[in-house]
Amino acid sequence: MKELPHHYDARLTGGPSGYAEVRSAGLAVLPVAPPVEYDGPGDAWSPEHLLLASVQACYLFTLRAVARLSKVEFTHLEVDAAGTVDRQEGATRFVEIVLRPTLTVPAGLDRARVLTVLEKAKKACLVSASLSTPIRLEPEIREAPASVAAAAAR
Repeated sequence: MKELPHHYDARLTGGPSGYAEVRSAGLAVLPVAPPVEYDGPGDAWSPEHLLLASVQACYLFTLRAVARLSKVEFTHLEVDAAGTVDRQEGATRFVEIVLRPTLTVPAGLDRARVLTVLEKAKKACLVSASLSTPIRLEPEIREAPASVAAAAAR
């Protein structure tokens, strides 16, 4: 990791209705629009979906680092995320985000140790730590077939 602080920039362009575009140097342009629930078209990434995707991506990248430092190997991760938006304390906001990681590990790993690594990744994730929204983890651990684990080790 490079020395802190890190700085990030993005630019959004849009008009009084329809789609907008988010840009950042060196990255693909990302079309964005409100979700269907806010009278959007439902065919573009919304701020709500982007928030969930940010939490998911940060979780994976943090898990990689935590697993490496903890010497816990894994072969695959899938993370489903569900966010609930509701009215709370006079504001419409995310009131909960549930992450459901399915982690595939080599056979024989200590499940309690793997669960500890999954929890540490949730706590250490920069995006999650930046939110006031509670994030609940519902992990599932699967053992890779021996042939998959051997191929991943090569």
